[in-house]
Amino acid sequence: MGRKLYVGNLPYSATESALSDKFAASVTVESVKLITDRGTGQSKGFGFIEMASDSEAHAAIDKLNGTDYDGRPMKVNEARPQEKRSSGEGRIGAKR
Repeated sequence: MGRKLYVGNLPYSATESALSDKFAASVTVESVKLITDRGTGQSKGFGFIEMASDSEAHAAIDKLNGTDYDGRPMKVNEARPQEKRSSGEGRIGAKR
């Protein structure tokens, strides 16, 4: 198991500091990254949290998966490795 967790089904009002506080009550948080829309800056409803250890990551999943965050049940699980993206070649508007 890895130390990096995916956290989903978050309210759009969520902030990195609030998310960190919610997890820090149970485990040691190393970093928080809330994914936001590039144009508006609004949360996309998910993010990633890195724990201090694998055991703390497992504890966070057990304790926080399905718990309420402003009326929404959070999804907390191990983050999968990021998939390699294409270079964008062939897309409309892509620079060549």
